[in-house]
Amino acid sequence: MTITRAEVAHVARLARLGLSDDEMDRLASELDHILDAMQELRQLDTSAIPPTAQVIPLQNVMREDVARPSYPAEEILQNAPVAHDGQFLVPPVLE
Repeated sequence: MTITRAEVAHVARLARLGLSDDEMDRLASELDHILDAMQELRQLDTSAIPPTAQVIPLQNVMREDVARPSYPAEEILQNAPVAHDGQFLVPPVLE
């Protein structure tokens, strides 16, 4: 399959990429190589391979959600530059 400069220019325009003439020629060549490799992969017999959404087995790496004691609020608020009514006091972001 051959990609033309016009097709590269069209895709670049859709992606809002400003490409020089050298870059368009280089990308056309690289895309040709990629599409050739994909064409070779299409010729492989994959009928014995079941469809998968994930190629590596998934495992949950999250810990159990168990309630446990936390630091006292007073101790945490000692680190705050300014605190008011048991909360951090920060300057307003929007005025």
